[in-house]
Amino acid sequence: MGMLVVVTENVPPRLRGRLAVWLLEIRAGVYIGDVGRKIREMIWEQVTVLADDGNVVMAWATNTESGYEFQTFGDNRRVPVDYDGLRLVSFLPLKEITE
Repeated sequence: MGMLVVVTENVPPRLRGRLAVWLLEIRAGVYIGDVGRKIREMIWEQVTVLADDGNVVMAWATNTESGYEFQTFGDNRRVPVDYDGLRLVSFLPLKEITE
């Protein structure tokens, strides 16, 4: 088991309700919990099916050098990039998101 954080933007209420079954919503669209890998993967599957045009980031604790891993779904200015094995975040220009 390990700490999991899910942040949602502009997702349908049905996804928010589904996340609230497994995680605690500590702020609007911000969910936390202590879950295992199988539950985390099931939650991510629900995200990919139910997020529609919204966007989601999921981060969890790991035993890697950074101590965490994350994945994203949907359009957002912040995009994950791999830099010599480290996952970092790059910002897209505003015009690329609005096109």
